[in-house]
Amino acid sequence: MSALDSGSLPTVTVGASEVASGRVPSQSRPGSAGVALAPARHDGPLARVAAYVALTKPRIIELLLVTTVPVMFLAAQGVPPLGPVLATLAGGTLAAGSANALNCYIDRDIDVTMRRTRRRPLATHAVEPRPALIFGIVLGVTATLLLGFAVNWLSAALALGANLFYVFGYSILLKRRTPQNIVWGGLAGCFPTLIGWTAITGRLGWEPFVLFLVVFFWTPPHFWALAMRYREDYAAANVPMLPVVAGEAEVATQIVRYSWAMVATSLLLWPVASTGWFYPVVAAALGAAFLVEAYRLKGRVRSGLTGAALRPMRLFHWSNTYLTLLFVAVAADALLR
Repeated sequence: MSALDSGSLPTVTVGASEVASGRVPSQSRPGSAGVALAPARHDGPLARVAAYVALTKPRIIELLLVTTVPVMFLAAQGVPPLGPVLATLAGGTLAAGSANALNCYIDRDIDVTMRRTRRRPLATHAVEPRPALIFGIVLGVTATLLLGFAVNWLSAALALGANLFYVFGYSILLKRRTPQNIVWGGLAGCFPTLIGWTAITGRLGWEPFVLFLVVFFWTPPHFWALAMRYREDYAAANVPMLPVVAGEAEVATQIVRYSWAMVATSLLLWPVASTGWFYPVVAAALGAAFLVEAYRLKGRVRSGLTGAALRPMRLFHWSNTYLTLLFVAVAADALLR
């Protein structure tokens, strides 16, 4: 992300055959500057393995696992058994990797036009579409079977449901059709809270649903901040993210509203899960810091700043830190009781 934030545009190498087939533009157009045409390169087996790993979007998987393991501590009221934790981590990693790989397959036509996604394996033709599709399906089937046999079938069903919703609900149905795409499409990213809980208890409960809603309300401010930074990318790709179709003032207002809902919901876990004192104190402090950053973004909009001068990536990066620390507090509170 650092190279993108600095404004440098990476060069993408694509094959001439792909240009002839119409899968990538034969020349630059608005939103696609910096694409270089050259034979596709495959630098050996290690490079190919790295390309397939990149299809799974490991950085996104890390964040999903952060919302899984602490819930297992909450469900166990302490340290959970190691076996279910390892099996859930393995199955969750494969399930998320499957969803991300299939998303790359579906979005391969627009990834070549966006600075943020131009270096993805399908955009650079380090991996071809059909093998990527097969790879994503195999990961999903493997994840479902692993979770079913090694954890329980409720957790497996939840992971499969999240995967299918992300692929069909968000990537295919919502993403290119509505500014509310990330609001409802983000539901798929909330499921790890349920999976972590059911992996330990074998049933659903109100506690994981509260954390489910925390992630649900967290997703729009997180992603809209990113979309503000890369608004031109989404516009060039005809993806109607809210910052593309609405003014910056409206986006900032919506970010503040969702931030308040997120913070309020995070504090609801205190009475619902009967947590100790540690969690609500940390949740309140983290929530206050998040709201300060959201209001600072709105203040920069009101002051007349626009575009990169709004520094929306400050909120984006802080949102990652917020979610990580909040869920660490969930686990720590369970250990302190």
